Amino acid sequence: MSKFRVVITDHGFPNLRHEEDVITAAGGELVVAQCKTPEEVLAASRDADALLVQWAPVNAAVIAELARCKVIVRYGIGYDNVDIAAAKARGIPVCNVPDYGVHEVAEHAVSMAVALARQLPSIDARLRAGTWKITPDRQMPSLREMTFATAGFGRIARSAHHMIRGFGGKRIAYDPFVPADVMAMEAVEKVEIDDLFTRADLVSLHLPLTAETKHFVNAERLKEMKPTAIIINTARGPLIDTVALAAALKNDQIAGAGIDVFETEPLPADHPLRSAPRAILTSHVAWYSESSIPRLQRLAGEEVARGLKGEPLKNQVNK
Repeated sequence: MSKFRVVITDHGFPNLRHEEDVITAAGGELVVAQCKTPEEVLAASRDADALLVQWAPVNAAVIAELARCKVIVRYGIGYDNVDIAAAKARGIPVCNVPDYGVHEVAEHAVSMAVALARQLPSIDARLRAGTWKITPDRQMPSLREMTFATAGFGRIARSAHHMIRGFGGKRIAYDPFVPADVMAMEAVEKVEIDDLFTRADLVSLHLPLTAETKHFVNAERLKEMKPTAIIINTARGPLIDTVALAAALKNDQIAGAGIDVFETEPLPADHPLRSAPRAILTSHVAWYSESSIPRLQRLAGEEVARGLKGEPLKNQVNK
C-alpha cells in the first residue's frame, strides 16, 4: 500500500502525468475527484494526506474534518476558494503556485497596454466599417512619452516592467512592501497610491485580493486618472469596481481598459463592460501558454511532495 493518499479535488487538465510522476516518487497514491461542493470535497478527502485543489471549495467545515492532511496546494496564484485561516488554525499549510505563468501574465498585460495605447482595436474597427484615415480619432502620445505604472512590484509586475522598458518612457510602481532602493535597482520609481493614479498613463494591476485591495480601483480613483490613461487588470477581478470602470469609459473619463479577470466569471451577459468603448476583454486567459499548464502541474506536485516528506515549503500563504 502507498504511504500517502493525495487527493486532487478537481481539475481541468488533459492528463495528470506530471503530478503522478512526482507524487508516486514521493511514496504517494493519487486519487482523482471532480468535486463542486464542500460536501463532495469532504467525502473525497476526509482521510487524505494532501490535497491538490483547482476550483473546488475547501471551506472551514471541510478543513475541520481533515484527519491527516499535511498540506493543501492550490493550482495557480489565487487561493480564494481555500479558507487559509481555518487551515492555519488546524496547523495545515496552504500553498499556491505563483511562478508558473509569470512571463505569460506579464506578456498579456503589456500586450493589452500597447494595443490600447496605439488604439489598435478602435482603428481596426474603424477600417472594417469603411473609414480610411491615417490619423487616430483620439489623442495618441508615443509610448516613450508615457508613464507605465504597476500597482504591486512582485514577480509579474517586475516582468512587465522588463518587457515595456524597451519602449522607453518613465516607469513607476506602488507597493508598500517593497523598498524604494529595490525598485531603483530596476530603474523604477517608488510612488504612493495617489501619485500612481494621477501620474500614470498606463496602470497595470498586480496585487493580491485582500479586504484592503477589493475595489482598489473605484469611481473616486478613476476620477483621479488622466483622461488619456489606460488601466489593465490581469490579477484578481475584484480589484476593480467594473461597473464604475464601464461608466468611466462611457463618460470618457479614461481612454481605455484591458481586463482579463472579473468579479463574476463568466462575465454576465448584461454587464455594462460588454458595451463599454475602448475596452479589450479577455476570458481569464492571461496565464495560458502551451508550456504553462505542464509547468503548473509539475510545480504543484513538487510542493505536495515537499509537504508529504516534511521538507521546507516554497510558497506557503498561511504562515
